[in-house]
Amino acid sequence: MSPLRLLALACLLAPSRCKTVRYRTDEEGAPGTVIGTLADEMPVKAPGEMSFRLMRQFSNSSLVRVREEDGQLSIGEAGLDREQLCGQAPQCVLAFDVVSCWRERYRLVHVELEVRDINDNAPRFPHAQMALEVSESAAPGTRLPLEVAVDEDVGSNSIQSFQVSLNSHFGVEAQTRADGARCADLVLLQELDRERQPSYTLELVAKDGGSPARSGTATVHVRVLDANDNSPAFTQGSVTVELPEDAPPGSLLLDLDAADPDEGPNGEVVYTFGSQVPPEARRLFRLDPRSGRLTLEAAVDYERTRTYELDVRAQDRGASPRAATCTVVVRLADVNDNAPRISISALRGAASTAGVAYVSEAAASESFVALVSASDRDSGANGQVRCSLRGHDHFALQRAYEDSYMIVTTAALDRERIPEYNLTVVAEDLGSPPFKTIRQYTVRVSDENDNAPLFAKPLYEVAVPENNPPGAYLTTVVARDPDLGHNGKVTYRLLETQVMGAPISTYVSVDPATGAIYALRTFNYEILKQLDLRIQATDGGSPQLSSSTLVKVRMVDQNDNPPVIIHPVLTNGTVEIGVSSKTSRDSLVAQIKARDADDGANAELTFAFLEEPQQDLFTINPSTGDIVLRGDLSEELGQLFKVILTVTDNGRPPLATTATVNFLVTATAPSSIQEIAKPSSWEGKALQWDIPLIVIIVLAGSCTLLLVAIITIATTCNRRKKGNEIKNNASLKEQIDISHLEKGRQEESSQRGNVFEQGFAAAPSYSKEPAPPVAIWKGHSFNTISGREAEKFSGKDSGKGDSDFNDSDSDISGDALKKDLITHMQNGLWACTAECKILGHSDRCWSPSCGRANPHPSPHPSAPLSTFCKSTSLPRDPLRRDNFYQAQLPKTVGLQSVYEKVLHRDFDRTITLLSPPRPARLPDLQEIGVPLYPAPSTRYLGPQTDTAEKV
Repeated sequence: MSPLRLLALACLLAPSRCKTVRYRTDEEGAPGTVIGTLADEMPVKAPGEMSFRLMRQFSNSSLVRVREEDGQLSIGEAGLDREQLCGQAPQCVLAFDVVSCWRERYRLVHVELEVRDINDNAPRFPHAQMALEVSESAAPGTRLPLEVAVDEDVGSNSIQSFQVSLNSHFGVEAQTRADGARCADLVLLQELDRERQPSYTLELVAKDGGSPARSGTATVHVRVLDANDNSPAFTQGSVTVELPEDAPPGSLLLDLDAADPDEGPNGEVVYTFGSQVPPEARRLFRLDPRSGRLTLEAAVDYERTRTYELDVRAQDRGASPRAATCTVVVRLADVNDNAPRISISALRGAASTAGVAYVSEAAASESFVALVSASDRDSGANGQVRCSLRGHDHFALQRAYEDSYMIVTTAALDRERIPEYNLTVVAEDLGSPPFKTIRQYTVRVSDENDNAPLFAKPLYEVAVPENNPPGAYLTTVVARDPDLGHNGKVTYRLLETQVMGAPISTYVSVDPATGAIYALRTFNYEILKQLDLRIQATDGGSPQLSSSTLVKVRMVDQNDNPPVIIHPVLTNGTVEIGVSSKTSRDSLVAQIKARDADDGANAELTFAFLEEPQQDLFTINPSTGDIVLRGDLSEELGQLFKVILTVTDNGRPPLATTATVNFLVTATAPSSIQEIAKPSSWEGKALQWDIPLIVIIVLAGSCTLLLVAIITIATTCNRRKKGNEIKNNASLKEQIDISHLEKGRQEESSQRGNVFEQGFAAAPSYSKEPAPPVAIWKGHSFNTISGREAEKFSGKDSGKGDSDFNDSDSDISGDALKKDLITHMQNGLWACTAECKILGHSDRCWSPSCGRANPHPSPHPSAPLSTFCKSTSLPRDPLRRDNFYQAQLPKTVGLQSVYEKVLHRDFDRTITLLSPPRPARLPDLQEIGVPLYPAPSTRYLGPQTDTAEKV
């Protein structure tokens, strides 16, 4: 690769930057004149290591030269002529781009060179001789337009003043036209007398403002005409017309009308353009000499000229014609009639052609590719251009300056995946409607050795007919290496492995150049059905890159094996089948089974009789080989029927096996033969079962097993539960002595016990005498209350007739007590409120309400107990909620309800009373018993035997 191309590639790979540098120089400078040095403008001062090159877009290198070592700019051989470069533009800027490279880092330098005007052109008139006519009756102040002088310089170097030779009748007055040009009018200073002087010759001088000043002269001949009383008159001395630049030819601009009160030829007005109207305006506009209609003759272009000034002269046709002048200013309105123009340039010296740029696949992100310049001849919003890049997200546009953009990379490139990018640059102006220009640009990616050979398929499957000759062609594997040159050259080889104890290289061989695979031996389908071999492809790079593929050689079966009858067993090609004479018609008498060592259609067998048995007694199913009796053998006892059986496969050509079948009619029972033959007949039918039916049967069986398991578990749990209940009831029965309960009833028949909550004791008496104090459990300790207070908690009938028949006073069976207990169990905890969760359960939640005395005596006289429902509550003031008690209760599962039964293993808590200090164990959830103070009047209120059995 040449040093020039290496330099260009290094610039392409460097990060993109842009800098704008401005210089000024006078036109007409000598070739070689130094304008400036770009190296001085760079932030890095290393001239010996930097290089500068013009971009390809600046094709006219004869104007400006760039020295490669330090970027020195100098005037080229053609020189700089401002008038040729920019014409009459007020400012002349020559723009071009230079690329600087320093240590493989790229920088784009945009140079704007302003060419300043010098006074190198003198004013000149279109004609050296000008002829004018004026009537002797013209009033002083009449203006006679003169031809416009031309000076190619601009600014102060253009025409600034006019002078006329000294005389007493005419003077000159300079004016500035709408297009900026300076012109002059000859002004009549005093009346003329044709008889005294019929003509005048004047010298007109135009001077510019340069230093030194330059000038141009012309001779003006003025002829004095005879008088005409009236001159034509326009309604307006100056008219301005707006004309869109896309107006079609023939459009009417203005209908001029100049009135002349004279009659005859002196009143007939003829319209003409004045002498100051340039030829370009005469070509574009047409003035009708008779009607004065001003129309558009040809298409105008706003980008070329924006304003036209037309001097229209109206002159009568008298002997001494008189004229009037009207100035018509035509201003063009810009329309969006120009599409943007796009210029794309690659780096000068890079291996690029028109419309194509090259970039290495190793280029870093934001590497420079090409420079895009967009322009629009329209003005305003119609001339503002927006550029966008389409085609692929690996490239993007970055603004360099003004309407110039850089195409840079945005991601890593891979030539093997995308070797070429077709990009589309779209430039669109902001006009309404907008114009759009589309430019196609191609970016090609240069190669790097970074890819291993790749097989066309990861798996090759080859079908080879068996019995092939050695050396037969099998297939060709193809591996492609997307790299170029030597790195993309691929060679093939067979990876060694063992097949049936022998190297695979004894079975096949591979051509290293083409990848063709050949068989080295004859294959037999019945011995080897498939051969797997792995081929490796290696490129010629350094280091070498390789890949492999799997080739599966499948042997295709040939019809080279005839069918073999395996059941019944043949003896010398003959078999004898016994058939009972009592066998019914259409019964299965035998089944022929055969197999074929081949596969597929070659193994599909067809059974047939070459000779039908006499009277068509036997038939055979062609598919299954089932032999069915079609006739009556009742009178054929001892007869022997001989048929020839043939079994044929479906190969091409088919192979067949024949056998002789002898049917011997015997007197044995037909069931034995049929039972032997039926299972074989069902073997073929089993293959025709409906798979959904099988799935349904399996699911139904699984559900049945699951249901049986659930029932078994439920039964086992129920038995264990009943066993625990019986055990609990047995222990409870041992604690209750019925005789003792009866004895207690006789001793205290007039007394009624009272039931309190856990930790409460019953009052010993209900007499009017002062009762002794009673200790009750409140909170975490005993409190002492009077007997009168204890009576409030009594469940005894008031004696006022408000008791019904089922009261505890009249109930001797204990059912009322059981009913009361169950009722309180069901309703006790429903009185709990949100306070219970914070302060604990109150007495309303846990205290009993009026438990009835049990008529049975207690079986434990030494420790009288007070029994109560744990879900009942004590009577209290409903307006007070400050008496809360910590419940010392057994744990329940979530406290779903306190009357739900729980296992006895949860009752491992004991309640200890401070007085007397005797611990008590809770026997059951339905009842809670605590020791009371010994009192002769206290009775044990316990559940009845049947109630205890139900607990």
